[in-house]
Amino acid sequence: MSTGPGAHSAPAPDTHDDPPTPKTSMFASLRVRNYRLFFLGQVVSNIGTWMQRIAQDWLVLSLTGSSAAVGITTALQFLPMLLFGLYGGVLVDRLRKRPTLLVTQSAMALTALALAALTLTGHVQVWHVYVAAFVMGLATVVDNPARQSFVSELVGRDQLQNAVSLNSANFQSARLVGPAVAGLLITGMGTGWAFLLNGVSFVAPLTGLLLMRARELRVVERAPRGKGQLREGLRYVAGRPDLIWTIVLVGFIGTFGFNFPVFLSAFADDVFDSGAGAYSLFNTLMAVGSLAGALLAARRGTARMRVLIAAALAFGAVEVVAAVAPGLWLFALLMVPIGVFSMTVNVTANTSIQMSTDPAMRGRVMSLYMMVFLGGSPVGAPIVGWVTDTYGARVGFAAGGTVAFLAAAVTGVILARLGNLRLAVGWHHGHPQVRFVPRERREELAPAA
Repeated sequence: MSTGPGAHSAPAPDTHDDPPTPKTSMFASLRVRNYRLFFLGQVVSNIGTWMQRIAQDWLVLSLTGSSAAVGITTALQFLPMLLFGLYGGVLVDRLRKRPTLLVTQSAMALTALALAALTLTGHVQVWHVYVAAFVMGLATVVDNPARQSFVSELVGRDQLQNAVSLNSANFQSARLVGPAVAGLLITGMGTGWAFLLNGVSFVAPLTGLLLMRARELRVVERAPRGKGQLREGLRYVAGRPDLIWTIVLVGFIGTFGFNFPVFLSAFADDVFDSGAGAYSLFNTLMAVGSLAGALLAARRGTARMRVLIAAALAFGAVEVVAAVAPGLWLFALLMVPIGVFSMTVNVTANTSIQMSTDPAMRGRVMSLYMMVFLGGSPVGAPIVGWVTDTYGARVGFAAGGTVAFLAAAVTGVILARLGNLRLAVGWHHGHPQVRFVPRERREELAPAA
């Protein structure tokens, strides 16, 4: 880890086996009062967020009948991150995180309530949804890196991986409830009620932030206001191959492999002709897998690069298999492993970047990470939406999985070369073992190969 904001070098990327690390308690971070308040507030808000996602996608599909329009909505929601993400990171490094989150969460609540009013009164048009998605995206430019960075102030470095993993488990637990409730509301009462409940749900995180004890927050040095801070952040990342290639990998996966609103709505509507209920089911089963992946990550002591590469390869491969699944139930069941591997990629990349970044640079580095991860959707969503509309949902889904698989394979090879590593295939205690090892250990492992 670097010793200060001006440090721009780091050891070669570590893709080989780390020394064994004792497993931690799965819920260790919840012993911290401030983090517990943060966590509970996010439980409620995340349920509302998932309800709005499902309702938003289905409303656009109902208004237009176009998967490309769903892709445009997704693109508009993430376009601000692509355009302004780095500037959001500079602001986050300068500002206190808790007051910043109070502002951004309030802005998102008001946007959801405005969309609810338009929908419930029957005046909603597709451009209203586009504007709401874009405004939500603007708030996310600051909210996302602020929330990511705030976790280290809540729990400290020792419990950071556990807290990041629990945040992901929290988000995915809400994914189990939100889509199911949204499906019931859409079919029984209409999409407007989902937007309304999402707006109200922001009361929980706002209350949690207000109840936190400021004296118990970890002190993190804030970057002073000055010129060249954006360039400084980019130079910092440029000197760190482990950061660069992790960000590149999640960029490809986020741009082409994570466009689930486009893929799953098209499979529900066009391939299986099953409506909002099937779309909700797909999202719920993916959330089951994602929750399992997040909880498994909470038990791991370190964020290893080899785990990231393996999970990304598996994610791409299973997406391709799901694309050719002949029946609805087989396709639905494949959402579970897709959820496991996608969450393993997400948590491992997020944690490894946070733990290896200087605290004074964390806002800028995390904003770059989120800009690439989420900001790729404005590029990828319309493309995969067009492919899906033109060639069918199966071709679109298979293409996304293929890109993810190839990106993982290329990144793994590059990181292995940068770290002077090679792939070792052998036997360990009677079991096959595949791992990256330093090249100088070739002779040592030859008898086992």
